[in-house]
Amino acid sequence: MQANDSIHNDSFSLMEGRVSPEVYQYVRRECGLSPKSTEAATRGLAASLHMVHVRKEDEVVGMGRLIGDGGCFCQVVDICVLPGCQGLGLGKRIMHRLMEYVDEELPTTCYVSLMADGEAYKLYVQYGFEPVWPDSRGMFYRVK
Repeated sequence: MQANDSIHNDSFSLMEGRVSPEVYQYVRRECGLSPKSTEAATRGLAASLHMVHVRKEDEVVGMGRLIGDGGCFCQVVDICVLPGCQGLGLGKRIMHRLMEYVDEELPTTCYVSLMADGEAYKLYVQYGFEPVWPDSRGMFYRVK
């Protein structure tokens, strides 16, 4: 891992573990991510490989998850910080802890991937992520 958790701010706490589906839906919505139904959030959170979230007092202000089978494939998802708390290094704290988990718990042959929206790729390259294009092409299918 190349990037560092250099932010030391006592008003924020990095916690490991899941949040409730309602909190998950709220944070995604406030961060401009696509909405997820309560059913989807409940299933998805229960199947998380690992999750961290940042709290300021009793409010969750950021989060990130690892999903996958824990052996062959893993994906970084839901990296987001509420707009009022962006620019404070919280995204880096989230990524740093997720990457510690990757480095400590997953086999070295595990393929760890992510989809970066907009300028977010600038955060992920700090942790060793590289574009897959032109060797691979990211694709998706939306359930109807």
